[in-house]
Amino acid sequence: MSRLSNRTIIVTGAAQGIGAVYAKAFAAQGARVAVCDVTDPKQVVADIQQTGQQAMGAVCDITDAKAIADFVAGVQDQFGPVTGLVNNAAIFASLRPKPFEQISSEEFDRVLQVNVRGTFETIRAVMPGMRAAGYGKIVNIASGTQFKGTPGLLHYTASKGAVIALTRVIAREAGADGIRANCLTPGFTLSDGIAGADETAAINKMTVASRCLPRDQMPDDLNGAAIFLLSADSDFMTGQNIVVDGGSVMN
Repeated sequence: MSRLSNRTIIVTGAAQGIGAVYAKAFAAQGARVAVCDVTDPKQVVADIQQTGQQAMGAVCDITDAKAIADFVAGVQDQFGPVTGLVNNAAIFASLRPKPFEQISSEEFDRVLQVNVRGTFETIRAVMPGMRAAGYGKIVNIASGTQFKGTPGLLHYTASKGAVIALTRVIAREAGADGIRANCLTPGFTLSDGIAGADETAAINKMTVASRCLPRDQMPDDLNGAAIFLLSADSDFMTGQNIVVDGGSVMN
């Protein structure tokens, strides 16, 4: 039996990039996958369905509490109880590094709104169903910038530090109900939205040099840890942070 058979897993921010890679990997492990994004995820859904696996998707802004609650309700209607959530949606690829004094209040607020409040809204939407089922796996995607204090990305770094803190609180508050919450922390990953950016080559070269395993990090490198955190193999694990970055950060 595949490791995620008979599980219903939501992946946010999965129309492209790492989120799409996660969704396809989970489907390959037998999960029913539901994806949402502010961009239409219909291609990812079609790609999964072509493999014979079950998938659905919708355009959804995770900062809109009603929209994400409606999406979760639709997933439950079609696939049954949501047993897994991967909070992947975040603002990152569109950001350009700059000294913190040059970050506008509007840009700061938008990054925190999506990366932190959006994560909160999505967890809140799935929580009643997970509590009713007495089981759930929440995987929040953090970032190695939080450990490094990466200059030029104060708002993004702060948001991912908040995601780790939020995860620990969820683990404490929901553990008695059979719900596990953990973080998966990637290093600098050459996803679709990153690989072509002007700053990528220099940042990637510096990051690769800091790794014990000195090579590029690709989206597929994250699949094993993500599947582990969603599977029964990690049922006695919660409130933790797994760093997958080739040994740049040692958590």
